[in-house]
Amino acid sequence: MHLVSWNVNGLRACLRKGGGEWLASCGADVICLQETRALPEQVTLELSGYTPYWNPAQKAGYSGVAIWTREEPVSVRYGLGRPELDHEGRVITLELPDLFVVACYTPNAQRELVRLPYRQNVWDPAFRAHVQQLDREKPVAFCGDLNVAHREIDLANPKQNRRNAGFTDEERAGFDALLEAGFLDSFRVFEPGGGHYSWWSNRKGVRERNIGWRIDYFLVSERLRPRLQEAAIHPEVMGSDHCPVSIRLG
Repeated sequence: MHLVSWNVNGLRACLRKGGGEWLASCGADVICLQETRALPEQVTLELSGYTPYWNPAQKAGYSGVAIWTREEPVSVRYGLGRPELDHEGRVITLELPDLFVVACYTPNAQRELVRLPYRQNVWDPAFRAHVQQLDREKPVAFCGDLNVAHREIDLANPKQNRRNAGFTDEERAGFDALLEAGFLDSFRVFEPGGGHYSWWSNRKGVRERNIGWRIDYFLVSERLRPRLQEAAIHPEVMGSDHCPVSIRLG
């Protein structure tokens, strides 16, 4: 099974930049998109053989996740089941016969860390509880823009970015808690080194010089490790300030 995740930073904009061609040719069984920033009726994206599921934000042009799947799901759940957390369209849970696939767009702590308390005390515990509950039923692969660089090797300039959104001790501890809850950072199963990033600032020359952050992930239940064949980052794919990430399960 081939699964792809991509923060498209506005699906309509991504498609105008050619992202649709890559999505149509990537060959994934499941495609998870974050920051779609659109309603389904506003987007023209025909992916042959796939069924789409959307969870847009209530606020127009903001946030939003979507999943395209070749395999018919057993069930689909939108959000975390808590109305106060679900109006921003940040989670879809797809139940397949042998695992759950969860697409997530984690809230950004924002400038001056104004949203860090919400992220640390509300969102992170609620999302962790969600995937832990799923994991009690069957294995889980969850993916998306988790808006945190976990370790210093996961961003080009760690010293300059300490206490910046995405690299605070609190956000990194939240990622640690996911690992302690029994999930694997799939990319680190295969690649221990640095220099591998999934997001770059739009400032001129930053992406070309690979001054980036790894903030897009696939995490999987520990018991999926024997099935994990590959985890990859695709920096060559353009269309967004993020690039796709992917895994293959046997």
